[in-house]
Amino acid sequence: MSTTRPYPPGDRGPEPSGASGASDGGVAATGGDGDAAVPPTEAAAAPVGRQVRTLNFDGASGVVPLARDFARQALYAWGWLPAESADRRATAEDVLLVVSELVTNACLHAEGPDELWISGDNKVIRVEVSDRGAGEPAPRTPHRAGRPGGHGMFIVQRLCLDWGVVRTPGVPGKKVWAELGAPA
Repeated sequence: MSTTRPYPPGDRGPEPSGASGASDGGVAATGGDGDAAVPPTEAAAAPVGRQVRTLNFDGASGVVPLARDFARQALYAWGWLPAESADRRATAEDVLLVVSELVTNACLHAEGPDELWISGDNKVIRVEVSDRGAGEPAPRTPHRAGRPGGHGMFIVQRLCLDWGVVRTPGVPGKKVWAELGAPA
């Protein structure tokens, strides 16, 4: 389902400016309500509150594998990996696939991504990719499984609880977001 609603019901939206601390490489890794960064000794534990990490793509090459590695590191830090069960492993792989698809779409249709945000708690992982493109992502309709290309947003739509596009008036570009649920 595509929606222009920037955040699902009950979600307060992105963290307020300055709520997340930065670690190496400009990557933010903090608790959601301004909590301190998760200490390395607790990296394998499930996150408490909302965790947020940001990756800036300025001058980066190989952005799709870079984004997947970044997301994988976040999943390890938040305890989603290593997966305890086949369902949890499949969910983590779905998160990595959605990251790949959103970043690839920004590369193909919007002059490349600007930033990747990944946030999560024990129930939902949210992936957001910003770009400077004016286009509107949409699943190809009708979807033809045998036809090459054009499957990215169809995959995102099938794997995610919800997804959408956020535009800021007067600012070029957009942010495409998608949310995936944790296995029961």
